[in-house]
Amino acid sequence: MIILHCLKETSWQEGKNSMYYGKHYIVSEGFIHCSSIENFWRVAPNFKNIKDRLVLLCIDTDKVESEIKWEDDDNCGREYPHIYGELNLDSVVNVIPFLSEDDGDFILNEELKEYLNE
Repeated sequence: MIILHCLKETSWQEGKNSMYYGKHYIVSEGFIHCSSIENFWRVAPNFKNIKDRLVLLCIDTDKVESEIKWEDDDNCGREYPHIYGELNLDSVVNVIPFLSEDDGDFILNEELKEYLNE
């Protein structure tokens, strides 16, 4: 299964040659926030006010070394994947741009549509 993690493109460029990613998330939050493709449109508004270019890491859950827990922390009736440990970057199978309309609404990338059809 493919899950998504959104981050600034500059952050990705700085860390993409490392073996692992996300130590700062582990220290500050205890896990790395992710989303299923199906539910990403629900979390995408959290990124509307970020002016930097954003990218989406497409993460193959079968390749992630750390524990992934599906949790409903906000009691919203939906569970989101949280990675409890650093993300081994060989589990990232694609990095695609975060696409949005002029008003900031998320646009589903063609690549993501392909993952949904697998």
